[in-house]
Amino acid sequence: MLTSLQNPFIKQLRKLHRSKFRHQENLFLLEGTHLLESACASDLAIVTVCCTPEWQENHQQIWEVVQKRAERTELVTAEILKAIATTVNPDGVVATAKRTSRDSLPLTKLNLGLVLERLQDPGNLGTIIRTAVAAKVDALWVSGDSVDLDNPKVLRSSAGEWFKLPMAVSNNLGAVVNEWKSQGSQIVATLPQAKTSYWEIDFQRPTMILLGNEGAGLSPELASLADVQANIPLANQVESLNVAIAAALLLYEAQRQQN
Repeated sequence: MLTSLQNPFIKQLRKLHRSKFRHQENLFLLEGTHLLESACASDLAIVTVCCTPEWQENHQQIWEVVQKRAERTELVTAEILKAIATTVNPDGVVATAKRTSRDSLPLTKLNLGLVLERLQDPGNLGTIIRTAVAAKVDALWVSGDSVDLDNPKVLRSSAGEWFKLPMAVSNNLGAVVNEWKSQGSQIVATLPQAKTSYWEIDFQRPTMILLGNEGAGLSPELASLADVQANIPLANQVESLNVAIAAALLLYEAQRQQN
């Protein structure tokens, strides 16, 4: 059992809290039983698994699975596990998995796509991913200057749905949008000054929805590529909605129409 915070292996795992080291080591963290189970169900390449003896005793079935699949498994004290985790009260297990290339998506058809520009809040991104899976989104693209897709809070906020959605990171969202536009997809930009409300849009045709930064919204460059600009009507002098709420409204209106 590992008991020291000075153990080199533990020190390496703690570094994965930071984006720089996740990229450098080509690894990301999986925290908690639910995420680990979802990762295994998705056939993700598990590298290491650290758990407390109590967790091992209470989760024999998943422990047997990860022992066969992971490159390394370790029992650790509760203190060590808390140091490895980014959560305040971890449930007893933290794993690492290999980061995969997300430069492109091999899609041939798109009924409903989602593009996120400069999103900074990991909780928002995770919630949007979870909603996108529920609303049958085919794929999601985020800009390279957004929060990491594999930020630990993004994974936790997705509640395990992170593994089910095709996603890519692009440093040129304009090129992605133009590619699908040329294939006949309707491009819908969400802008507060738009004259058309989102429920007036015809979502029965293939559509790509563009959403922007929490504070600044979409850049003028990306917004200019839209075929349709849509707003979400707001009463009582409310200035804006959380971007994850906005995404849910548009995606479920699209799903309602497409169904």
